[in-house]
Amino acid sequence: MTDLEDIAGAAKAGVLYGIGCGPGDVRYLTLRAAGLIRSVDVIAFFAKKDREGNARKIVSALVAPGRRELRLVYPVTDEIPSSDPRYRDQISGFYRDAASAIEAELKDGRSVGLLAEGDPFFYGSFMHMWRRLDAIVPVEVVPGVTGMSGCWTRANAPITWGDDVLSVVPGTLDEESLTRRLASSDAAVIMKIGRNFEKIRRAVTAAGLIERAIYVERGTMADERILPLKDCADVRGTYFAMVIIPGQGRRL
Repeated sequence: MTDLEDIAGAAKAGVLYGIGCGPGDVRYLTLRAAGLIRSVDVIAFFAKKDREGNARKIVSALVAPGRRELRLVYPVTDEIPSSDPRYRDQISGFYRDAASAIEAELKDGRSVGLLAEGDPFFYGSFMHMWRRLDAIVPVEVVPGVTGMSGCWTRANAPITWGDDVLSVVPGTLDEESLTRRLASSDAAVIMKIGRNFEKIRRAVTAAGLIERAIYVERGTMADERILPLKDCADVRGTYFAMVIIPGQGRRL
């Protein structure tokens, strides 16, 4: 049998790998991602204070005890609105320091695998590291199954048919903008639910899409929750949640 490393390829010294960890179930990792997680010198990941870190939790079965790890702890997450200057100042400084810490590992000749939930280039913190480091160190991005793909699959809801156009909309938009964008969409995925849940449900209803809307929480994970958005009564606004609205285009 061919060894995983033969297929996936081993990590190279001094290279930063942005590793897409998929939607939550470790079995949805690509072979390249799994191989790198096992072979990089340093496993880096973002985490909320006093939390394990979502991406790190996904891959825990692949991380042997004693591995060198770099835990990058956010100074703030949703305690302050992202539009607040205090949020921007703290997060900007944090990303600058995180990039410096990663660069130091690379300059010492170690390979670094920076874990990313879903895909590294889709609403991910990895992009802030890529923007700061891509021009000065070798970087390889390993794509991952997106959270939305995992969610619509687990909901058994084909998302686009025929000529349907898919809109991906952040729930952080104001209610009027949300409603307008949804009303003009054939199919939609609403990300960043968090504390925006009630606003999102009002916008979906105003756009005339409530009957098609599906709420998915922790899709592909052991404690996933899937139900019609109109039936949601006790949603707490978790980070791992989204609303999907399947298209109804041409079906042959």
